[in-house]
Amino acid sequence: MAPSDQFDRHMHDLRISVTDRCNFRCTYCMPKTVFGADYRFLDRSALLTYEQITRLARILIDLGVQKIRLTGGEPLLRRDVERLVTMLAGISGLRDLTLTTNGVLLVQKAQALRDAGLGRVTVSLDSLNDDIFKLTNDVGQPVASVLEGIQAATEVGLRPVKINAVIRRGVNDHTLVDLARYFHGSGNIVRFIEYMDVGTTNGWRLEEVVPAAEMIRMINNELPIEPIDANYKGEVARRWRYRDGGGELGFITSVSHPFCDTCTRLRLSPEGKLYTCLFASSGHDVASYLRGGAVDSQIAAFITELWHRREDRYSQIRSSQTLVQPRIEMSYIGG
Repeated sequence: MAPSDQFDRHMHDLRISVTDRCNFRCTYCMPKTVFGADYRFLDRSALLTYEQITRLARILIDLGVQKIRLTGGEPLLRRDVERLVTMLAGISGLRDLTLTTNGVLLVQKAQALRDAGLGRVTVSLDSLNDDIFKLTNDVGQPVASVLEGIQAATEVGLRPVKINAVIRRGVNDHTLVDLARYFHGSGNIVRFIEYMDVGTTNGWRLEEVVPAAEMIRMINNELPIEPIDANYKGEVARRWRYRDGGGELGFITSVSHPFCDTCTRLRLSPEGKLYTCLFASSGHDVASYLRGGAVDSQIAAFITELWHRREDRYSQIRSSQTLVQPRIEMSYIGG
């Protein structure tokens, strides 16, 4: 039985950030004003090795983790990341191995990732409008390069591809129906995400949040949809489907309808800190155990105690006070 925390939430998902580097500078995640040319990323020597990550993953799977997602930064920038995929895919008891990417490198990497044992990918794509997308990623990357990556992933069997779209009022909210229509009937799944206050560098403002209820109305007016049941307790996205059989879509509602009550996620940073909340201000050092000669049972005991003490529910208690507290950046720990 997986350990439970102060609110009887059981560990189920592990998100592993393999790098803090990214080839985008999305304004809501890694704004150039902070992550400019002189920004100091983690040294390669500071990163956990693939062997250390795999050892920790095996311990966590023994503790109840069933799903692992590789994130970043941009995880496909980590050298030979498919080797890590192979190592993780070989762990007995792991039910789901996925990866989140901006999609640009998928044309080169999709087949190798699939061959290594990856099950699915999630691709970030906030708009099909080229001007809006280039403005958002802030490196001039065109939409076509991401769509080519999605196509490559689909063709090699990394499907259904989930497409994550962060919706901001006055930025891309007027293009969300276009995204729904484009992927309708494709077998892939768009997930519309309320703009969140992750980190402290993106200038988040509540008035820029488009609530999921509003997004649902906008899509339903054009493409009628209806809610469906979650795949499992603690699933992040609220699932909906097109009434005409055109497939599935989802909505992630961290702001308007927080899901802290069912959060089952543990996050590992590139250099070996564990975070029990996306909005945490500090992590818990597990790298010293991995590098210091601790046996697996000692590491398992450390993590079990950490999870038992867990009482995070940031989104439920979000207020003017919590907003001014320091928080880790999404680019460092993944979404």
